[in-house]
Amino acid sequence: MKDLFAKIYKDKGPLGKWASQAEGYFVFPKLEGEISNRMKFQGKDVITWSINDYLGLANHPEVRKIDAEAAATYGSAYPMGARMMSGHTDLHEQLQNELAAFVNKEAAYLLNFGYQGMVSTVDALVSKDDIIVYDVDSHACIIDGVRLHMGKRFTFKHNDIESLEKNLERATKMAEQTGGGILVISEGVFGMRGEQGKLKEIVALKKKYNFRLFVDDAHGFGTLGKTGAGAGEEQGVQDEIDVYFATFAKSMASTGAFIAADKEIIDYLKYNLRSQMFAKSLQMQLVVGALKRLDMLRTMPELKENLWKIVNALQSGLKERGFDIGTTQSCVTPVYLKGSIPEAMALVKDLRENHGIFCSIVVYPVIPKGLILLRMIPTASHTLQDVEETLEAFSAIRTRLEDGTYKRVSAKLMEMMGE
Repeated sequence: MKDLFAKIYKDKGPLGKWASQAEGYFVFPKLEGEISNRMKFQGKDVITWSINDYLGLANHPEVRKIDAEAAATYGSAYPMGARMMSGHTDLHEQLQNELAAFVNKEAAYLLNFGYQGMVSTVDALVSKDDIIVYDVDSHACIIDGVRLHMGKRFTFKHNDIESLEKNLERATKMAEQTGGGILVISEGVFGMRGEQGKLKEIVALKKKYNFRLFVDDAHGFGTLGKTGAGAGEEQGVQDEIDVYFATFAKSMASTGAFIAADKEIIDYLKYNLRSQMFAKSLQMQLVVGALKRLDMLRTMPELKENLWKIVNALQSGLKERGFDIGTTQSCVTPVYLKGSIPEAMALVKDLRENHGIFCSIVVYPVIPKGLILLRMIPTASHTLQDVEETLEAFSAIRTRLEDGTYKRVSAKLMEMMGE
């Protein structure tokens, strides 16, 4: 018999093998200072494009005031216990009702965390006789939820309606045999590429196939649609989304999440979501803070307007300079370059040390080998000056990537590693 840990000692994984060179700088970096467009990284001022604070609420004075008052009033423990036992309050109900109205659904239910809530919601919606059909590029929280499913599941090619229909045909035949139903899962906005899910086209297939649609709109909530109600509102199909999910961790700059649907569905879920039934209630200070943030989303359209002013300036500027930003249809701004992991490390270090630009780096195995993805999150707190400095920096690093500067630097790194 092998030692359980033998595989860990032998193989650290595709990212783990870089830990000694990457940790603390490229992964697990420490940004310091107040959450803003400019923060500190290893003692240096940097323009930060890696904070999911779309509407600039994290450090907004009104938000900080409410958060502080709520903490002083309730502390960080109240209410104690799970919602079903002793952790339910009028303010929890109020927030749920206001969220439901905001996204045009009959009812909503609070979740402690987005990741945990998504996993548990997928698990609760299906039984072993049901079939799940989901976009292959779905977020890890969806994939982990699907992994809990005891029945069949199929993936369809990313945003490929023809592929979805083929899989719906397969799922329909199987459901007829098992006596189950079909759940289709997509995202309102895919967080890596920035593309909106093809919700309008998916909904159109309901005329031909019998399925329910579950949408993760973490990046669309607060940023898309006339009122900010998300990708469903943006595409005119919010009413056709059967179960809507969003997190407070993006536009709301907080902790927590919610699901919204017809009242009967929410009533079922709140009695069957294991992650909420057996977990402590969302703390009151977060509930009060979320109520304030939601009110600002409703009453301050200038927040979203300021966000899109920066998004449009950044994305149009990158395209004008010949950068590949894919087919983003949201605030998420990916910049695709070609290079190895060591080249990517050299490039990002140059960006941070010499240009004062901090953005997230994504490499294999998250994306195909030979590609470098610099993922940028514009926010309402950024300025046009931030955009201009960033565009200049990106032009400079692209030149060094293409003339082999980073390749030479990375070769030295590989030599040091003995590879």
